[in-house]
Amino acid sequence: MFLTISTTGSAEDPATDLGFLLHKHPGKVQAFSTSHGIAHVFYPEAADERCTAALLLEVDPVALVRRGQGKGRGGAPDAALAQYVNDRPYAASSLLAVALGSVFRSALGGRCTARPELPEQARPLRIEIPALPARGGAQLVHRLFDPLGWDLVRAEPVPLDEQFPEWGDSRYVRLVLEGELRLADALRQLYVLLPVLDDAKHYWVAPDEVDKLLRAGDGWLAAHPENGLISARYLARHKGLTREALDRLELLRLAEADGSEVEELDNAVGETEEKAVPLAVRRREAILGALRAAGASRVLDLGCGQGQLVQALLKEPAFTEIVGVDVSMRALGMAAKRLRLERMGEQQSSRVQLLQGSLAYTDKRLAGYDAAVLSEVIEHLDLPRLPALEYAVFGAARPRTVLVTTPNVEYNVRWETLPAGHVRHGDHRFEWNRAEFGGWAASVAGRHGYEVAFVPVGDDDPEVGPPTQMAVFTRIDTGTQKEGEVA
Repeated sequence: MFLTISTTGSAEDPATDLGFLLHKHPGKVQAFSTSHGIAHVFYPEAADERCTAALLLEVDPVALVRRGQGKGRGGAPDAALAQYVNDRPYAASSLLAVALGSVFRSALGGRCTARPELPEQARPLRIEIPALPARGGAQLVHRLFDPLGWDLVRAEPVPLDEQFPEWGDSRYVRLVLEGELRLADALRQLYVLLPVLDDAKHYWVAPDEVDKLLRAGDGWLAAHPENGLISARYLARHKGLTREALDRLELLRLAEADGSEVEELDNAVGETEEKAVPLAVRRREAILGALRAAGASRVLDLGCGQGQLVQALLKEPAFTEIVGVDVSMRALGMAAKRLRLERMGEQQSSRVQLLQGSLAYTDKRLAGYDAAVLSEVIEHLDLPRLPALEYAVFGAARPRTVLVTTPNVEYNVRWETLPAGHVRHGDHRFEWNRAEFGGWAASVAGRHGYEVAFVPVGDDDPEVGPPTQMAVFTRIDTGTQKEGEVA
């Protein structure tokens, strides 16, 4: 397995700075043990004008079989000979990607102690891999590398046998990449895309592979048009891990587009002006403040999504029981990961539950709580289904306090990136102005024995009101047991 990295320079900016970036001296030949063989690093040329670093990986086929226990291409248990006679020692694959991560760890991480300014500088790079398996051919190579800023992407098919051209091409290509990039970015791309093109891994794919993928894909994978294919192949087509990776990539993409942190991302469009506190944070602060004022200790988060509010509630000991409810098992799975339920201590875990349930149906599990929160939920329902939600929450569950937040459609004109006439999120079935929301809330309160007050969330614009409107419902028939209420 062979790979070369070349760069050019001058007397003032010598190409041999590549040695600092790779943490490997151009005047030495170095060898490094890996789990499947020996990796050699040497420099075929090293001058101010041009410098080339080479990585040669000598694979031990016996060690590969023993460690892989028959897994991966060329290692099927019913093909004993293929375990020892295969292309692994010659063609770039996940073995080379692992060697890159091990031998060039500091370069992948963008670190250079001796010259800390170098990793942030883009350099003219030329990367060559003489034998790269490409399941999908040269066309797939271009689909993967063309969006990444390379000036030249050349994938030359390798013939099966030059003496017999009629046999056609093999599935291997000779890859050449040229462009001006940061070395760390180029190495991270190779770390991910080598096993993707090979479409096979020599080791067991565990859940931590998702974190490895996102670390190596930082800055380029979320926006890549083929991130679905990349994630699926990198994670050996493990459906659960692929789904997790794509969900997290989508959050990264939306957060980058909104200029916000992933933790603060929600279904609303982010504010276009710089604000000291994101709208999502201000909304949660308003909800927490209303719950504190109501003296609530047992709280329902109805439509909890990925668990941001549940996480905030857990930070306050006054909330002794917190139940997150969502119809989506995927959302509940992401909430469980966010909360780290599997690692949570017994005392903390006794305070929280995550339940699957539809708010369009009555649910005895939800009765008897101090408060319920519907944060950015009602606008995701079709209007004809609102009466069912209304009865399930206010008629059957009947918590003492109900908080409902929803976008104020009047404020949409303040979003510079939101086209006229559009709602803030593609899944919003409607968005109400202040009069419409007020009318709905007042009628709900009147039908079910509540009084309601309205709280603006976010900057209250004198012309169009706040970006988020919140209704605080307080039950007024506390002395009378109503239908669905637990005595």
